[in-house]
Amino acid sequence: MPSRYYDAVILGRSLGALATAALLSRRDFRVLVLGQGQGAQTYRFEGRVLCRRTSTLLGASSPAFRRILQELAYSPQFRRRTQALDPMFGVVSEARRVEVPPDMELFAREVDREYPEVRQLVDELYATLANVNASADAAFERDNVWPPATLWERFETGRVSYSLPLLRGERTTDLLGKFPRGHAFRDLVQVPAQFASNLAANVEQLPAFALARLHGAWTRGIVSLPQGEEELVEIFTERIEAQGGVCRLGGRARSLVVRRGVAAGVIEDGEDEPTGADVVISDQYGEALADLSGGEGVTKAARRDWPRLTAEAGRFVVSVVVRKRALPAPLAPITFILPKGAGRRDPRRPVVRLERLDCALFPDAHPNARDEALLIAETILPARGALTLLEAREAVLSTLRETLPFLDEHLVLVDSPHDGLPLYDYSSGARRDVDRIHLEGASPAAEPMERLWSVNPMGYLDLGGEPLRGPIPGTYLVGKSVLPALGQEGELIAASSVARIVTHKDRARQRMRRQLWSKIET
Repeated sequence: MPSRYYDAVILGRSLGALATAALLSRRDFRVLVLGQGQGAQTYRFEGRVLCRRTSTLLGASSPAFRRILQELAYSPQFRRRTQALDPMFGVVSEARRVEVPPDMELFAREVDREYPEVRQLVDELYATLANVNASADAAFERDNVWPPATLWERFETGRVSYSLPLLRGERTTDLLGKFPRGHAFRDLVQVPAQFASNLAANVEQLPAFALARLHGAWTRGIVSLPQGEEELVEIFTERIEAQGGVCRLGGRARSLVVRRGVAAGVIEDGEDEPTGADVVISDQYGEALADLSGGEGVTKAARRDWPRLTAEAGRFVVSVVVRKRALPAPLAPITFILPKGAGRRDPRRPVVRLERLDCALFPDAHPNARDEALLIAETILPARGALTLLEAREAVLSTLRETLPFLDEHLVLVDSPHDGLPLYDYSSGARRDVDRIHLEGASPAAEPMERLWSVNPMGYLDLGGEPLRGPIPGTYLVGKSVLPALGQEGELIAASSVARIVTHKDRARQRMRRQLWSKIET
């Protein structure tokens, strides 16, 4: 018999895992959250903050996120902690610098200045996107299961999804078909969507509905937290622990306990006795869960019909600490940099998503933090391409130098956790290579990139990947592989769906929720 028992054990510290844990703890389930070896967003060198992931909260505009905040009674506090980005993002190319502000009149002026020849097409496109996103908001506002599996789930979700536009096989090419091929405005729509999706597919192959939602996430108002992902993790863990849950983000399950073909708990690192659980929820992909159990308990149906996932690309991230004098004043907090000759893109000059954070806003900041800025540069690195992992850092810096010509004169630190190379320290004026063992909170070896998936066959409405129910009975998935086409919103919808499934399995708690339920946050 296990010495410890929880209603649910959640493996992972991603947005989907923490949202699921917060919802279940709010519904009186006793939960245990294990970080499963996933590192925090930040790590440090001599007091200076570096990042292993970007920090934009694109899911904040999703109805699924608003429902979660309302149930957690945290909406007012969240609004106080966040600030709206203005402009929401910018796009810099060889010939253009475009910003996308929240004010539609200002955006119309940007279009008139940079894309006057397609102004009418832009108006038509955004009218279509507005209709699509309004219909999608109404659908995702409902507490349905996405993607559905059982007969009743298919009936409930099907009633909602049937009325959604652009879900009948349309692709990006259909949505942008009126724009001339190779036109610069296509990049303004497609490039941010490609960075927001968890699919490795070419952006031209994205479902049109997914493109509408991903572009809408960028253009319907972006809010930011001063400390990025770390602050969001703090919010969720505070909510979980306030409701009696346990968060051990440094913990890890080394194996999954299966009894009579059903997941019955986990064995944590450093423990001999199992930790029992009614359900095990993971933000990893299904094969990782099967590996934890050693293949035990995997159903015949899962062996036969499980979709095939291939990690065809990854998010390669470089942290660059610079003196603020290197940054032009008009540089937006989030900027997509298209290198020169973008029509025939050179893999050694990749497209870069650049985020700027204020070093002084982090706790225990370096004494020089007020004069420095942290740039998080991300590029999508194909698993099989001309650019290797060891060359990616210099390739990203080459793209940055095209936009920031004085970058080299003001560099302080340069590092990537993914290539295993030493940290570059320029604080003394000359470059000094620092072995990774001297970095605080980082692995001395190369860390894996966040994966972008290719799914065969694609799941529900060409938006889904793996099902919510894992390959072993009693396990559930809430990670990026469930609804990869929808990015962060897909993680939030998966979290809400799994919380609904688990809650409905416990009829006593379901009855209690009906008695206590109120639309007004308390």
